Parts: sequence; C-alpha cells; structure tokens
Amino acid sequence: MTTATQPRRTNVGMELVRLMAEEGHRVFTMGEARKLAPKVGIRQAYLPEALHLLTQGGWIAGVRRGLYSLSGPLTGGAPVHEFEIATALVPNCAISHWSALHHHGLTEQIPRKVFATTTKDTWVPYVRGGGSKGGYPVGKTYYQFIRVIPERFFGFEKVWIGEVKIQMTDPERTLLDGLAMPQYFGGFGEVLNALGLLKEKLDLEKMIGYAIRMDVAVGKRLGWLLEKRGFSAAKLERLAKVPCPAFQKLDPSGPANGPCHKRWMIQDNLSGKGKS
Repeated sequence: MTTATQPRRTNVGMELVRLMAEEGHRVFTMGEARKLAPKVGIRQAYLPEALHLLTQGGWIAGVRRGLYSLSGPLTGGAPVHEFEIATALVPNCAISHWSALHHHGLTEQIPRKVFATTTKDTWVPYVRGGGSKGGYPVGKTYYQFIRVIPERFFGFEKVWIGEVKIQMTDPERTLLDGLAMPQYFGGFGEVLNALGLLKEKLDLEKMIGYAIRMDVAVGKRLGWLLEKRGFSAAKLERLAKVPCPAFQKLDPSGPANGPCHKRWMIQDNLSGKGKS
C-alpha cells in the first residue's frame, strides 16, 4: 500500500465509523459492517483491511473474532461501556455479582473484572488455559461469565448505562448470589456489609421468593442473617419452614467449624466457637 493510498483508505474507514455510530452499532459484527460498507464506498474485498487499519488507529477495538466496538472520538456521545461489551460477548446474560453490587451502590470496592450471569446451555468465550487472571480478556478488562441452570436465571432489571439499557440482577438477587458465591464478590464480608446497607430499602417478600426458588442453603443463610438484623420471626417463617437435611455453612467459602443453630440449620463459621 502506498503512503498516498493509506490516508485515503483510512478516511473512508472513518466514514464507516461515523455511519456505525449514527446507526446505533456501538458494538458490531463483521456482518453488520458488510451491510453498511457499500454506503461509504468500501468494497467487500477491502473491508477486513479497513477494519484492521481502524483498529490500529484506535477508532475501533477488537472484542473477539468478528466482533468490534467503537472507541474513537468520532462516535460522539458516551464511550462504549464495559457492560455493553459483556452483553455483546454473550447476548443471553445479565450483569451480576460484584459488578451489580457496585452499580447498586452497595460496595465502594471496585471489581477488577466484569461479572455476568448466563445459562449453562449458553456459549461463553474463553481463553485456552483460562488466562493468567481468569475470565476472558478484552483489552485490559477481564470478563467472568458465571453459568447457572435455566431455572435460576431470573431476578433482573433494565438499567441505563450511558446511552443503552443493560440487563442486570436487581439488588435482592445480587445479594442472594453473594450468599451463594461470595468468591465473586470479594469475600463474604462484602456481602454482609451490602446486606446492612440495603436493609431499609429491602423488598423482603421479593427476596424471600427469590431465595426459595434458588437454593435451600441460600434461603437458610438469608433467614439467619435477617433474623440477626431484627426482622421478625413471623416475616421469615416461609424460609424457616423450608426443609433442610443438613447444617449449612453460613459462609460457603469458609471452613466447616463454629456453632450450629437448629432453627435455621446454619453453622456459624464466622464465629468459630463451639455448638448451640
């Protein structure tokens, strides 16, 4: 390619970027680029090279093979958010766990990954060997997708992130995920702190209904913690009545020691003292 030709081709590529932004394709596939390329005079045979030059110039960023996001100042409006990238990588997902906790203002700790939930029958991108930091890397950000059975894929709301609406776990479902998998929240302490912050705004009936749908252990942890925080036994009776065949650790990531409480079938492994 001559030096005279490259600037002209780059300019044509930038016209494609402008058109993508105007059409709302903030994250786009090769197929979507092929549909719009002729409108700015880009031949189909040249499109891969044009996208390569745009990536080198920082006007777009590669998300995965055949998927790109706008990244240059020509797009106008808010930059493409990490949550948009996550939902483009796996369309059938919801931003969740530590990412949702931070968005809902229930932690000051900023997660170093973007966490999202999807179903076990959904394909998720991966790096052979899992990557040095775990998750799927896009630029400097890692994306962690947690897969659940379809019956547990619920508890979402639509939230505005910049110029787009993103599916995210609501505060109640987010905290229940923390009771189930605190390793995706920075530890059980972060979950306990968030529960305290949400206490006055908690939709109790919704959260109890979610817990019963999710898992016996999650429901028992929730009941024990809410009772400790002053909720009446009558309001928690639905959770107390759910059969539980064995004692469940309060912190599922902690050791199996500490006092056991028969009403909730919970082993308080945060205190580490005897049995009761």
